Amino acid sequence: MAAVEFSTIEEGIALVTLNRPERLNAINRELIDGMDEALDRLSTNEFRVAILTGAGRGFCAGADLSPGGTRWTDSHGPAYKAMYDSQVRLTDQYSRLYELPIPVVAAVNGVAVGGGLAFALHCDVRIASEAARFGSVFIKAGLSSMDMGTSYLLPKIVGAGAAREMMLSGRIIDAPEAFRIQLVHEVVPADELLEAALRMARSIAINNPFGVWQTKIGLNTALDAPSLRHAKELENRIQIMAGFNNNMTEAAAALMEKRPAVWDPM
Repeated sequence: MAAVEFSTIEEGIALVTLNRPERLNAINRELIDGMDEALDRLSTNEFRVAILTGAGRGFCAGADLSPGGTRWTDSHGPAYKAMYDSQVRLTDQYSRLYELPIPVVAAVNGVAVGGGLAFALHCDVRIASEAARFGSVFIKAGLSSMDMGTSYLLPKIVGAGAAREMMLSGRIIDAPEAFRIQLVHEVVPADELLEAALRMARSIAINNPFGVWQTKIGLNTALDAPSLRHAKELENRIQIMAGFNNNMTEAAAALMEKRPAVWDPM
């Protein structure tokens, strides 16, 4: 059984499923390998949007700490170097997810803690089942909560105050609280989760490919902009670039003719 399953829901929309349900989709080498393969495919022009979810009761319970697991890398040398290389391999994978040229919708079906929370944070939009649970629990494992991009992304999504409380306490929050602090966009019954994620994916995929691509990249860049002026200069360049295709003309024509737009391909 593959640790990560990849399928096409409909044209332009992919479904990536973390598939170790007996371990609540905890992260091991096989899952990391499977995600690398999925990210390779999502980095092409084959898809417009992806949905990331988990099989069974969990989204992802973080790192698999059970004995007998395989090492995440083939690194040699002292133990601290092997551990560091494993850490870097997973954090680099999260960066690949965050920097994909297409948006990713997280359909959080159950527990998302530790590295599982990080998977959700690195997606562009999060939709939660009523059964979803979220937590930055590294601190409960004798470590710190400074892990896998959480210290960077969580405060940007929920604000510094809520992020500090979650990271310092290690408290697990339920789906309604996640919605209240804006960690998730929507909470739905479990049997409606994938349909809700698909609705969101469709609402993105219907827009022009160039605009979606540049909006994702531009938002990620603007979040790090040192000033409003820097962000506006980035916006200016993207908008001018957008004028060098047929999408604006097509949008106007489609509106007048009351039909779906046929966008320029990427």
